[in-house]
Amino acid sequence: MTSRTCLSIILAAGEGTRMKSATPKVLHQIANLPMVAHVARAAEGAGADAVALVVGHGGDAVKKAAEAFAPKADAFVQAERLGTAHAVLAARAAIAKGHDDILVMFGDTPLVEADSLALARQKLAEGAAVVVIGFRPPNPAGYGRLLEKDGRLVAIREDKDCTDEERKIAFCNAGLMAIAGKDALRLLDQVGNSNAKGEFYLTDIVEIADKASLMVVATEASFESVLGINNRAELAEAEAIWQKRRRRQAMLDGATLIAPETVYFSHDTEIGADVLVEPNVWFGPDVKVADGAVIHAFSHLEGADVGPRAEVGPYARLRPGAELHEKAKVGNFCEVKKATVEKGAKINHLTYIGDARVGVGANIGAGTITCNYDGYSKFFTDIGEGAFIGSNSSLVAPIVIGAGAYVASGSVITEEVPGDALAFGRARQKTLPGKGKELRERFASAAAAKKAGAK
Repeated sequence: MTSRTCLSIILAAGEGTRMKSATPKVLHQIANLPMVAHVARAAEGAGADAVALVVGHGGDAVKKAAEAFAPKADAFVQAERLGTAHAVLAARAAIAKGHDDILVMFGDTPLVEADSLALARQKLAEGAAVVVIGFRPPNPAGYGRLLEKDGRLVAIREDKDCTDEERKIAFCNAGLMAIAGKDALRLLDQVGNSNAKGEFYLTDIVEIADKASLMVVATEASFESVLGINNRAELAEAEAIWQKRRRRQAMLDGATLIAPETVYFSHDTEIGADVLVEPNVWFGPDVKVADGAVIHAFSHLEGADVGPRAEVGPYARLRPGAELHEKAKVGNFCEVKKATVEKGAKINHLTYIGDARVGVGANIGAGTITCNYDGYSKFFTDIGEGAFIGSNSSLVAPIVIGAGAYVASGSVITEEVPGDALAFGRARQKTLPGKGKELRERFASAAAAKKAGAK
């Protein structure tokens, strides 16, 4: 297979009116990745070395989304919607380059698996001219049936055209297809539009190839992997399937998910072995969790790197640029953004750390804030190794807190604190004996007068 070239044609020109959205259908996301990018990734996994995107509405955005996994993809505009064969021929220039294998895929089937595509390519390598990928739905009503004879596929019969006997067939057309590159244009150019809709149907090449004595076969994929998405309800169903697959894989790879159904992964989440994930955790894009880390309940991570045996949450938020080193801790109701928390450092509760470094073994008290933004620019806070920041402190950046320094609770720190120094940044306390009682009596009298006046 490695010696065979492969062109993947991804049909992504549909407007998706049933999505009720200004966004092109194939750009709606599963696991924080556009559907068309999922399809491009599957094509890459099946060994496609070239990708042709057939686009319509929002074509530039569709191409950009696919480029994450198909950086050299070519886009071809289908100006008119005249059927699937017509859509494939929009990429005629790419087909004419003479690839060994051609995969025809759909931008709205995000769950397609590379193994199913690779199997279809294998059949081409064994001599088939056309390979149709089929599936067995729970209820085949409404699907085109795959009619086989002596191991060959002889026709695809639409449900409305089936005989009673043919309707008993459970093997149905998924729409995905592989075509031998040397035969592709010859077969596609013979597809006509003599049908009720006047459209050019890709499925017609099965009978065209069979009549030409070319080998046509069917392979089978799982029902879930070929699901097409037409509306937001189906999008949610596909999301659930993808998440179930990913959760299972995470557990098989050595992570513990206490309540798997409550954990949400993104398409690129990396989870190490012996990681513990408690219920109701959300992993946004670009998150890596190293071996032995613990992610407590109700935590939200995005663009974060969690080191070995680090601890996050519960109710913690790690924003893009958060980097936790070994055994670092970010506790409950804490937020960390674009900051490095070094080995063994602790940010236990009720704290915001942004644009900062927290040194090895430092301790950040409850309610501490790095004041990193002046309304125009962001500034950096550097907290040295072993420093202790008392509760309810505000560190006004840019600022350096030296190694081993101690910041007294309730301080507002605006100047550098040298290593091992003690810094106070608060007003001196003043106590007035009896003044509390006097204030209570004054307030009570004023409240009574106000109430009497209201009557």
